Amino acid sequence: MKKIIVAAISILILCSSYSFARDDIGTYSISSVISTDVAKAKLGSDISFYFGDESYGEIVKEFGVFKTNKKTNAFGKSDSEACNWVFLSAMIALKQRAINEGGNAVVEIKSNYKNNLTSSSDEFKCGAGTIMAGVALVGKVVTIE
Repeated sequence: MKKIIVAAISILILCSSYSFARDDIGTYSISSVISTDVAKAKLGSDISFYFGDESYGEIVKEFGVFKTNKKTNAFGKSDSEACNWVFLSAMIALKQRAINEGGNAVVEIKSNYKNNLTSSSDEFKCGAGTIMAGVALVGKVVTIE
């Protein structure tokens, strides 16, 4: 009898983890994040950001293409709230990379969730689960006129 109870509990525990597992990939507005006061304060104006095929000035120097992959706690948050927060975190990482490399812009920024590149000047991709949310971006650090 004891073995049956232990087996039943083990099966319930195993099955319950699958029922809570979730990895929904959503599309969210870039401008709704970067237009917030928090984003403006965190990103500042020293580094310019250009998404997808947005036009930018002439490139004077290229420093390379860099990736960022950020995660955040999504527990108790809406997907939108968690994704917007982690997108800002990814943008801060790109800003810091540009500063470290000596550039003044990050251009051709694309979503790179699970290594699937998506180019958009309006939206980013975010994977949201029960516990975590993540955003991966790739962009080219440059100096532009």
